[in-house]
Amino acid sequence: MIEDKTIEWIRQGNFGHSRMIDQTVIPYEYKKIDIKTTDEMYNAIKTMIVRGAPAIGIAGAHGVVLAAIEEKDNSNFNSFKAAIQKKAQYIQSSRPTAVNLKWAIDKQLEILDNFNNIDETISNLIENAIKLENEDIEINKKIGDFGSEIIPKGAGILTHCNAGRLATVGYGTALGVIRSAYKKDNTIKVFADETRPRGQGARLTTYELTLDNIDTTLITDGMGAYFMKQGKIDVVVVGADRIALNGDSANKIGTYMVAIAAKYHNIPFYIAAPKSTIDPDIKTGDEIVIELRGKQEVTIVNDKPVCTDKVNVINPSFDVTPNELIAGIITEYGIFKPSEIQKLFD
Repeated sequence: MIEDKTIEWIRQGNFGHSRMIDQTVIPYEYKKIDIKTTDEMYNAIKTMIVRGAPAIGIAGAHGVVLAAIEEKDNSNFNSFKAAIQKKAQYIQSSRPTAVNLKWAIDKQLEILDNFNNIDETISNLIENAIKLENEDIEINKKIGDFGSEIIPKGAGILTHCNAGRLATVGYGTALGVIRSAYKKDNTIKVFADETRPRGQGARLTTYELTLDNIDTTLITDGMGAYFMKQGKIDVVVVGADRIALNGDSANKIGTYMVAIAAKYHNIPFYIAAPKSTIDPDIKTGDEIVIELRGKQEVTIVNDKPVCTDKVNVINPSFDVTPNELIAGIITEYGIFKPSEIQKLFD
């Protein structure tokens, strides 16, 4: 079991720094790295040292603190504030799809409006970042408890990508549902998609679940429909990086394909995500900006090319699952049909 927080603020003197598990080296190595500047935080998010919408959100909150510390010697509060806002926009640009990054950064920027003393502002930014960390764990446990109610006894559960402890501060969203279900019924079985091109399912999800002694089978991304037809899959639970007000949900590329297969086989498909992943400013998934990443993620495996360097590559990091394919969205406030999530903002 991973007991450590995926990301946490480490106090040192009056300030401190961010510390996170490096997810790029799992399962070969388990190590933590310290992030002490806004440039380092941008790079950690961009290169997916830290990943998963909730964890990225906390990284953004920490990034605002780091920006404030970098500007602590500014003699003018208004220029101090403006510099932080500029650096916050820079950090937010690192990964445009995950709305939790913007959400957490905005939570921090609100604090700037409540003070006019630099030291007091930095202190409150640190306290709020730590508060958001601890709340994330409690939110995930609530998601897990609600979600466990929809898992049949002895179920085969398919999940895609990694929405576990490593994608959050702790416990997980989709894997939080699985963990809570396992506490009630240790006969459940998990099928984890490998999740090309970065292999989060293979590297991270299987790593987490096997540490928790949960029966886990790794399958390739193209095998889901086969096992659905074989009757091995009873329910699908995945995470999300941004959810529109109509319930359309962006998640790791390949999720849409899983949802289509589940619909064909009459298997319920659920999204597990906190309220902070729902973007009240967009009506449908058509408005979600999809991050495009470098072709090397697709063309290079184990430091070796797997194709000719003349081939064209398009590498979207996410796709959007339409609301009609989603049985329910599991949040810390309960389970909602896609058409019902507007209630969370009324």
